[in-house]
Formats: sequence, C-alpha cells, structure tokens
Amino acid sequence: MHSGSISEPKVGIFPQARSFPAAMRIGFWICIFIAVAVVLRRVVALLHPSQSGPPQMAGLDAAFASHTALTLAHILPALAFVLLLALSYFPRFAHATWLMRLLFPLGVIVGITAYAMSTYSVGGWIERSAVLFFNTLFLFALIRAWLYWRQGEAILRQQWMTRAVAILLGIATTRPVMGIFFATSSLTHLTPRHFFGIAFWIGFSINTIAIELWLRSTNGRPSLETMAHK
Repeated sequence: MHSGSISEPKVGIFPQARSFPAAMRIGFWICIFIAVAVVLRRVVALLHPSQSGPPQMAGLDAAFASHTALTLAHILPALAFVLLLALSYFPRFAHATWLMRLLFPLGVIVGITAYAMSTYSVGGWIERSAVLFFNTLFLFALIRAWLYWRQGEAILRQQWMTRAVAILLGIATTRPVMGIFFATSSLTHLTPRHFFGIAFWIGFSINTIAIELWLRSTNGRPSLETMAHK
C-alpha cells in the first residue's frame, strides 16, 4: 500500500483481548471505569460546586474550578476517547475505520490540553514534569500509530496505539495511588500539593512499564503477528 492511502485494516484497532494476560485485561477495564467515573465526578463538581466535604477535596475542586473552561476542554475529549476505546474492544467495532478517525484527533486534543493543564499543576513541578514526560510519550506513540495506519502497517500500528492507550490510562492508575496517600494523610501529614506529583509518576510509570514489558515479551509481538496473518 502506498503511503498516504487508507483501507480497511486487516486486524483490529488493538490486539484482541485474549492476547493480553488476564491481569492486564482486568486492569484495562478497571482503568476505563475509573477514568469515566473521575471525569463524571469532575463535571458534576464544576457544574454544581459542593460547599461540604473534606477540606482537601474542596481545595482540589476549587483549583479546577479556577480554570473551568480548560478543564472541560481536556476532560470531555478524554471521556469521549475512553468510551470509544472501550467500544473498540467489542468485535462489532474492532475493525471500524471511523473509530480510528475519531480516536486520533481526540487524542491530540487531550494531549495538547494536558500541556495547558500542567500550568495549574496541584503538585507543582513534580506533577508537571510527569505530565510533560508521559504526555509527550503519549503523543509520540499516537502519532507513530497514525503514521503506520496511513502506511497500512497493521502490526506496528497496533503496537504504537497500544502504547498510547496504556500511557493515557495511566491517569486512571494514579487515582488508587492518590487514594492511598489520602487515606494515610493523617499519619504522613502530606497534602495533595506534596503527593500529587509522586502519584502521577507512580501511576503513569506502572502503565507504561507494564505495556512495554508485554510488547517486548515472548508473548507480545508474536501475538500481534499471528493475528495479522489470520
């Protein structure tokens, strides 16, 4: 296929679910659930601010409310991306070209607005450095996937799109990590300003390292190659 032309993909947008270890499949859907829940909770908090609740949560809500338009410009496309991502794992939509056409621009919007959001980082430069590093990795992987899609390179497109998705879902993995910090704050006396950056580095690192280890494992690439020739 010549560069710049697009045809219906021979394989799905992502590797079939059964090609992943059970732990990764479970982790994927947990991340999807957390990501959707976090966005919906943030939208409600922005549209209907609560005057009650824990002081730390109230402080976070106020911080996001100070740049409501930018927050919505970031989280709503992210929500759409995650919902389409979940849809793509169902066989009926696994080969849908229109899904690919939507995922790429949505991902770019999420990435660009993430850079803008980093200027308001709750965790200061530690959080900002995590966003800049992993967001750049996400956009790099997304663009590589798009280029390989244009070239008809199904295996490489799947690899890079899988990387991009794993990195993006790292934001969901940060939430349980933050939960641990919140739960132990009475003992550690750490506030979101102190632990948000650490939680970002931990959460994104878990997803990025896990997917890279799988892609480089004896089960990763062979699984993709096998499916590409079915």
